[in-house]
Amino acid sequence: MGILIRLGISALAVWIATLVVPGINLGGDSAAAKVGTVVAVAIIFGVVNAVLRPIIKTVGCVFYILTLGLIAIVVNALLFLLTGWIAEQFDLPFEVESFWPAAVLGALLVGVVSWVLNLLVPDGD
Repeated sequence: MGILIRLGISALAVWIATLVVPGINLGGDSAAAKVGTVVAVAIIFGVVNAVLRPIIKTVGCVFYILTLGLIAIVVNALLFLLTGWIAEQFDLPFEVESFWPAAVLGALLVGVVSWVLNLLVPDGD
């Protein structure tokens, strides 16, 4: 049940990013299509983060130390940009237009919204 709650939180965070950040576009004709797209993008983003983030943190440990963790913003933006590219490969109507400002602000917003919602919503643990 906890994974479904986290998926819903991620989907809500991605949807808010599409509303707030210019350069992140969500297509679709109906509300159901948009919800399906946002959920699919949240799944893709979760898989990309689960697979690549540990590898990047291990390989780039020195950069995290040298930049006092600020490189994490760049890494998150690149992972968000990769998520947009993968969504386009699956013909999902989701697009992240550029690294700056779309991917950077989108990744920051998704991270902050997800963090706040995870604090507010119990996941059943």
